[in-house]
Amino acid sequence: MSITITMPALSPTMEEGNLAKWLVKEGDTVSAGDVIAEIETDKATMEVEAVDEGTVAKILVEAGTEAVKVNAVIAVLAEEGEDVADVDTSGASAPAEAPKADTAATPEPVATEAGGNDEPQPAAGSASSGDRVFATPLARRIAEQKGLDLSAVSGSGPHGRIVKADVEGAQAGSSAKAPAGTPEATKAAAAPAPGMSDAATLSLFEEGSFTSKPHDGMRKIIAARLTESTQTVPSYNISMDCLLDELLALRAQINAAAPELDGKPSYKLSVNDFIVKAMAMALQAVPDANASWTSTARIYHKHSDVGVAVSVDDGLFTPIVRKAEMKPLSVISAEVKDMAGRAKSKKLMPDEYQGGVTAVSNLGMFGVTSFTSIINPPHASIVSIGAGTPQPVVKDGALAVGTVMSATFAFDHRVIDGALGAELASAFKGFIEHPMRMLA
Repeated sequence: MSITITMPALSPTMEEGNLAKWLVKEGDTVSAGDVIAEIETDKATMEVEAVDEGTVAKILVEAGTEAVKVNAVIAVLAEEGEDVADVDTSGASAPAEAPKADTAATPEPVATEAGGNDEPQPAAGSASSGDRVFATPLARRIAEQKGLDLSAVSGSGPHGRIVKADVEGAQAGSSAKAPAGTPEATKAAAAPAPGMSDAATLSLFEEGSFTSKPHDGMRKIIAARLTESTQTVPSYNISMDCLLDELLALRAQINAAAPELDGKPSYKLSVNDFIVKAMAMALQAVPDANASWTSTARIYHKHSDVGVAVSVDDGLFTPIVRKAEMKPLSVISAEVKDMAGRAKSKKLMPDEYQGGVTAVSNLGMFGVTSFTSIINPPHASIVSIGAGTPQPVVKDGALAVGTVMSATFAFDHRVIDGALGAELASAFKGFIEHPMRMLA
């Protein structure tokens, strides 16, 4: 009996992917565990492994095909002893009813393309895909409170996602969705997001004076996540100036004492390693700020899982240092270097950049003195680090020159009120200015 191979799911929320490459051809014999194809989502590339032995009887989805639905049959294997010519593939093009864990193929994530939420995005202008409705948590909560059917609401957010304004408009009777297939529904689905249309934007520039770069999956998911954050997270900012002189002296001392490994120092701590550790320990010192928001409760975390923003080609990853408060600076340094390197080559696993409770974004190496960042839920905070610069300071009642670093915190006000945010920022400053406390 023939064996169907279906499009696997990288995550429980994945609904479709691109079939990037076939590593076998029709007529090839495969064994369990052989890698037979690569598929892509907005955020990851996966290897598809064969689970059963057989001969590739028919490839039903060509390499390069986009938007292949999860559980759609992509190929058929003939079992041992079965004539490939006798395999019936006439009914194999329809999506399978359910994943065939024992007879299809299993995904193995091998590379990633963007951090953030695993939730797939609908096509622009459409807030639903099949029976699923795409809406922000705030829009869902308002709709539930008002007894609204979200499937009858048009979404104006990124990729057609339903946002707060859409639900409020529907309450006033202004955003009811036209029945599918009607001219009104078609027009609504094709309508651009609020603001200037693409055509209007392009008309402002002289023809031939620019080039166009289509959005890739990473850029789309970054845009969707950060737009959703700005629409749903009520945030505020607190800034602290931190003296770095003791930290710089301790860093130099620790690095000088690093044991050699193969003729090289076994580690070389950066200022950012101290910042990650300081943020982790500050969250332990102020446990009420070590939390995340859900629609029904605040989630308080036992450990400090700190994300570190890493710039990659035309994008951004935030790999997570788990239980950072428990790790020596040398371990944090090694982990950050390893994950940053694999992020740049798109080799991070999803569980290495998903989750976390806070993040560190450092632009000091570019000479930036201060800036603010956007919170990436489920984080309830993020700290933006500027360059350490020589400035006049008062030490022991006398004017002196010190190295001053600006730290600007963004807090989710639903989780961290102003006084609590100030307490966390003060705790962070204390660890930065008295770094020996991080070694205790």
